[in-house]
Amino acid sequence: MTNYKAQLKKVKTFIFDYDGVLTEGTIIMTEQGEALRISNIKDGYALQLAVKMGYRIAIISGARSKSMEHRLKALQITDVFLGVGNKLETFHTYLRNNSIDPSEVLFMGDDIPDYQIMREVGMPTCPADAAEEIKKMARYISHVPGGKGCVRDVIEQVMKVQGKWMTDDAFFW
Repeated sequence: MTNYKAQLKKVKTFIFDYDGVLTEGTIIMTEQGEALRISNIKDGYALQLAVKMGYRIAIISGARSKSMEHRLKALQITDVFLGVGNKLETFHTYLRNNSIDPSEVLFMGDDIPDYQIMREVGMPTCPADAAEEIKKMARYISHVPGGKGCVRDVIEQVMKVQGKWMTDDAFFW
C-alpha cells in the first residue's frame, strides 16, 4: 500500500458524515425537539476555503435538522443529503450523477453506517475517536477527534500536497 499522502494528491471530492465528524457527536435537545450540535469554526473555515478552491464537497448524514442546513448553507456547501437511511445508495447516486471517480474521493466517517462507503473510496479517513471498525478501514486516522477540527486536518493536508493551501484566497471568508 502506498503512502497515504500520495493518495491525497488525487483527491478532487470530499464527502463527510455530519454527527461525530463535523460535531463531537453530542446533541442537546431543546424542549421543542430541535437537536442542537456544536461545530468547530476551523472545520468551517477549511470547508468554505475548499469550496472556494473548486473542490466538490458533500455531506451524507442520517441526521436532519434546520441548524445543520443553516450551517452548511452558510459554508456554501450545496451537495447536502440529510436524513439518509441508506448512505451507500446515496453515495452511488451522487457519484453517478456528477461523474465522480470514487478513487478521487476522500470520505470521513466515524461509525458503522459509514463503513460501506469507506470500502469504496480512494481515501477513507476518520476522526481520532471513531469506532474501532471504522479505524480499521481508514487509510488515515486524524489525530483530532470529531467536532474538534478533524475536517480541517484532512482538508488542509490535501490542499497542502496539491499546492493550494495559503494562496491569496486563504485570507478571506
